[in-house]
Amino acid sequence: MSEPLLRLDRVTMRFGGLKAVAELDLAVESGELVGLIGPNGAGKTTVFNVITGVYQPTHGSIQFEGRRIDGLKPHAIAKRGITRTFQNIRLFATRCCRDNVAIAAHQHTRATLLDALLRTDRFARDERDMQRQADELLEILGLAAFADLHAAELPYGQQRPARDRARAGGQAAAPAAGRAGRRSQPAGDRPAHAPDRVGAQSLPAHHPADRARHACRDGHLSAASRCSITA
Repeated sequence: MSEPLLRLDRVTMRFGGLKAVAELDLAVESGELVGLIGPNGAGKTTVFNVITGVYQPTHGSIQFEGRRIDGLKPHAIAKRGITRTFQNIRLFATRCCRDNVAIAAHQHTRATLLDALLRTDRFARDERDMQRQADELLEILGLAAFADLHAAELPYGQQRPARDRARAGGQAAAPAAGRAGRRSQPAGDRPAHAPDRVGAQSLPAHHPADRARHACRDGHLSAASRCSITA
């Protein structure tokens, strides 16, 4: 049996006397789309912060592609291939949609500062690869027609999927956060085949369970000590 892509073993996160996450076990297989659900204060964001290195777990271990990542800095974990999006839309308003997506891939380029200054072949090759990858992601997310449009000019409904540039930075997994509300766009509103086509897995967070069931095809996980795990 193959090793899960992402595994959390008895992960606990304490803040003084407060136990935000209690002995969480989670295994995400390659190709899965798993949802993290629970009410406000259940610990969903804390789980993401622990996975991405913002917090160091009090107890337990986290493995990605069979290697321990707990204890690593966020930039080192991102380099391994785990990236995230946020509930609020953080786009570079004066850059085009393509650039907003491509910028997340910079951490995987090989060109140095000297390459960029001298415009070497290696720099040009990296730039072409990033632009190609960005265009592929925009097509998958239904934003190809907006590729050259400044992010500030995008309709609000198109800005939310545009923030999904985490898929360009994450080669294998992309935790993401969603929230309830009339203006929200659950992950299920984006093409269901997107994780397969970009070679990324997603771990979206949702407040209402019905949104998670709509968005996630492989089961649902409720976070922290005050929730239960369901499949």
